[in-house]
Amino acid sequence: MSITSSMYTGAAGLRAHSDAMDVVSDNIANVNTIGFKKSRADFADVLGGVIAGKRAGAGSMVAGVSQNFTQGALLGTGQVTDLAIRGDGFFVVSGMVDGVRGTFYTRDGQFNLDQDGYLENAAGLRLQGYPIDANGQVTTTVGDIQIDMNALPPQATTQVELVGNLDAEQPIDATPFDITDPAGTSDFSTTMTVYDSLGTPRELQFYFKKLQDTPTPQWEYHVVAAGTDVDPPPPGDYELLGTGTLDFNTDGSLANNSLSSVTVSWEGAASATIAIDLGSPTSGGGTGVDGITTYASPSGTTFLSQDGYGSGDLAGITINDEGLIEGQFTNGQTRALAQIATAKFANNQGLERRGDGLFAQTRASGEPAVGTAGSGGRGALVSGSLENSNVDMAEEFVHMIAIQRGFQSNSRTISTADEMLADVVQLKR
Repeated sequence: MSITSSMYTGAAGLRAHSDAMDVVSDNIANVNTIGFKKSRADFADVLGGVIAGKRAGAGSMVAGVSQNFTQGALLGTGQVTDLAIRGDGFFVVSGMVDGVRGTFYTRDGQFNLDQDGYLENAAGLRLQGYPIDANGQVTTTVGDIQIDMNALPPQATTQVELVGNLDAEQPIDATPFDITDPAGTSDFSTTMTVYDSLGTPRELQFYFKKLQDTPTPQWEYHVVAAGTDVDPPPPGDYELLGTGTLDFNTDGSLANNSLSSVTVSWEGAASATIAIDLGSPTSGGGTGVDGITTYASPSGTTFLSQDGYGSGDLAGITINDEGLIEGQFTNGQTRALAQIATAKFANNQGLERRGDGLFAQTRASGEPAVGTAGSGGRGALVSGSLENSNVDMAEEFVHMIAIQRGFQSNSRTISTADEMLADVVQLKR
C-alpha cells in the first residue's frame, strides 16, 4: 500500500457516496409520486493490498440498491377508479413498455376508463382481472378488464311475491266477484307493477274476497290485468288472468293456495307465465306465516316484489375491498361486471424496477401468486384512494447530511494524501 493507494481509496469513497446521494435525491424527487417505494444504497467495503501480512481495505462501494416496500399513506380522492392496496401485493397491468409487450406490476392505482371501457393507467397499460359472464360467474382466466358500457337489457317478470294480512274480522258479503266491477265486489285489493319482455311496465291487480269463517277461514283472490295491456283485448276494461282459493288454519296461518301461476298475453310483447308466491302453506310443510295471513288486523300488504325490470343505462360503478366491480344502472339494478386481480411475490426485493412505478418479475422475485384482493396474503383494495410515496422527508434529510459528511471526509483524505505526497517530493530538493 502507498500514499497513492490512499488517494484511490478516498476516490472510491467519493464515488460510493456520490452514488448514495443519487439514491437519496431520487427518493426526495419522488416524495409525491403515487405508489413510489423509497430506495436505500447498500454500502460494502472493498479489499485492497496486504499490510503487515493482512489484507487491507481499499475504500467502499455501493454494492446494491434495495427498496423499501412498506405501506405508504392513503390519500382520499373520491374517484372510484383510483385504487390503493392496503397491505401486500401489486396491481397487474399489461401493455407496451420500452417497445416490449408484457405483464408488469405496480402499486400506482391511478386508473381511468377509456372510450372502450378498459381500465388503464396514464401510460395506456390495462388493468388485469377476471371477467364475469352473463350468469354472474367469475371466470378463471386473467385478462384485460373491460366494463360493458351497453344498456342492461330488460327482463320480463316471471315471479311475484306478496306478504300481508287479510282481516279476519272482515264481514262476509255474498255478492259474487264481478270482473266488470272488481273493486266493488271484493274486500281488499293491491296493485303491483310488472314488466313484459320489452321492459314495458304493466300492472297486475290482486282482488281478495272473503268466502267463509268456519270451519276454517277461506278467501278467494283474482289476478287481473288492464284490458288495454293484453292481446286480444277483452270486451270490458279488465282481463281476468286467474282465480285462486286461500285456505287458512284456525291460527290465521296459510294452509293452502290453489293458484300457482297465471299466463298473460301482453299486447305488443311476448306472452309470459308468472308464478305467484303468497307464502309457504302448511300443507306443503311451510310455516304458513311468511306470506299472506289472516289475523284480526286491517287488511294490507307489507312487502311486494317481482323479478322483472326495464332496460337501464350504466349510471356508475363501485369497487369493493375484494376488487369486485359492480355496475349501477338507471333501472335500479346492480350487476357484477369484473373482478380485479392482484399479485403477491415471495421476494419483492427481487423485482426489477422499470420506471413509471412499474416492476417486472425476475428469477429472484419468484413467480407471482395472482388472485383476488384480500385472499392468499394479498392486501385489500381501497376504492377512491391512492397510496402516496412512502418517502419520509425528515429521514431523507438525515441521510443526505450523513452522506454529505462522508463525501467531505473522503475528499479530505484525498487532499491530505496529496499534501503528504507533496512532502515526499520536497525531500528530493
